[in-house]
Amino acid sequence: MSLDGFIATKEGDLSWLSIVEKDGENYGYHAFCDTVDTYLVGRVTYDKILELTGGVFAQEEQFQCYVITRQKRESRKNLTFYNGAIEELITQLKSEEGKDIYCDGGGQVVQLLMEKNLIDEYIISIIPIMLGDGKRLFLGGVDSFGLELQSSKSFDKGLIQLHYKRK
Repeated sequence: MSLDGFIATKEGDLSWLSIVEKDGENYGYHAFCDTVDTYLVGRVTYDKILELTGGVFAQEEQFQCYVITRQKRESRKNLTFYNGAIEELITQLKSEEGKDIYCDGGGQVVQLLMEKNLIDEYIISIIPIMLGDGKRLFLGGVDSFGLELQSSKSFDKGLIQLHYKRK
């Protein structure tokens, strides 16, 4: 997210993310992906991924994916369009053998998970830019809670990555 808490401009533009691109640097993403086997994403973010990739949703090649949506859509092998109670899905996934769950937003899904106390850890990458306005990662409207810092790491392009666990 930007330093002022946005994950996209009002128009949904993400081009500002390129300011931290560097050949050979993935900011720990590949190592993180080795710890997860389930990918959770909101429908708006899912549609944005398809738009940016020409219709390719590569995540379904690597993870069991759930798109949180109010719409009824056909699921396929590794991709489920889910419109039930989020706490039921998370409880089911946590009861199964496997790795961690990766939530890739957006703000509405993050807020829903926060309202239900379903996020155990937060790994936030802060990009050195102030957007001033746009689509927020954290929408508010949830009770306050404490976090415990697990690690922080800074990178030469100015990105800072924070890892917190919920107390």
